[in-house]
Amino acid sequence: MAGQAVDDSAGLTLADFDFDLPAELVAQHPLPDRAASRLLHVQPQALADLRFADLPRLVAPGEVLVFNDTRVIKARLYGRKPSGGRVEALVERLLGERRALAMLRASHSPKAGAQVLFGTDAEPVTATVIGRRDDFFELDFSADVAATLDRFGHVPLPPYIAHGDDAEDAARYQTVYARRSGAVAAPTAGLHFTADLMAALRSGGAHCVFVTLHVGAGTFQPVRTERLAEHRMHAERFEISPAAAEAVNAARAAGRPVTAVGTTSLRALESAARDGAITAGSGETRLFITPGYEFRVVDRLLTNFHLPKSTLLMLVSAFAGLDRIRRAYAHAIAQRYRFFSYGDAMLLERSRT
Repeated sequence: MAGQAVDDSAGLTLADFDFDLPAELVAQHPLPDRAASRLLHVQPQALADLRFADLPRLVAPGEVLVFNDTRVIKARLYGRKPSGGRVEALVERLLGERRALAMLRASHSPKAGAQVLFGTDAEPVTATVIGRRDDFFELDFSADVAATLDRFGHVPLPPYIAHGDDAEDAARYQTVYARRSGAVAAPTAGLHFTADLMAALRSGGAHCVFVTLHVGAGTFQPVRTERLAEHRMHAERFEISPAAAEAVNAARAAGRPVTAVGTTSLRALESAARDGAITAGSGETRLFITPGYEFRVVDRLLTNFHLPKSTLLMLVSAFAGLDRIRRAYAHAIAQRYRFFSYGDAMLLERSRT
């Protein structure tokens, strides 16, 4: 399991990653065309305002692009206590056909043995609280969990999206290449890609490979400690196939760039790196990247804009440099870019200092 990897030597605190964002810049819906988003190319000495459809001309022949092929499950369930009180569950992961870990939101924290009813009055599904694991509750369901989510679950939209999930979200809060179910949040950098854009990248000589990191409920959790080294990431499952490891290692050996499509792909690659080489296999990672981290694999990062004080803003600041990210975000706000999951994207060149 990959650990925290926090470098606190810079003396940075949570306040160093705060910024003011006008509420109207938080994208509430996706654009009609996935590839119509804007793309801010953040270079060492310049910022370039582009369209996401311009990406193929920025990718060199032989460059390896690494995508996360996780698929978002309908992980949010609305239920009730037998007494009638409302309960909201966000399933983190399945532990078996009828067992799951979940976050529970209720007026009073349920204790072991407590029951929650999901589904309809005519077809109720009972979940019994077995116990707690840190922020999560272990639940024993009276029916298959995956089938329960398929029938009664909702798309787990992030808290900054103000509307309830609908048919648009079911289609668009999912990448076009998603295939391995298990995430409770989308790898949002991938939401901009279309089948035509993927074909254009391959026609230009790019190598597109896939890894899997199932984004967990912890992605929505704020950093609550002022000192960064005290924050503990939730574990997330990842898998690197032999084909992906071989492609990345070959590119690095030949001096060709490796581009991570999204922070999840980057964290999977960095978690699987041993002495600079990627090792195929599966595992869990708690990798928390902050300024001072030495990147071993990734040269370029394609990513969306991230929340103030978030672990992902810390990651991109480590990757491109804190001052460069501050300038990029100030520019994006001034130019009215759209922020967060359904928003616009950035292409970051790694800081070499």
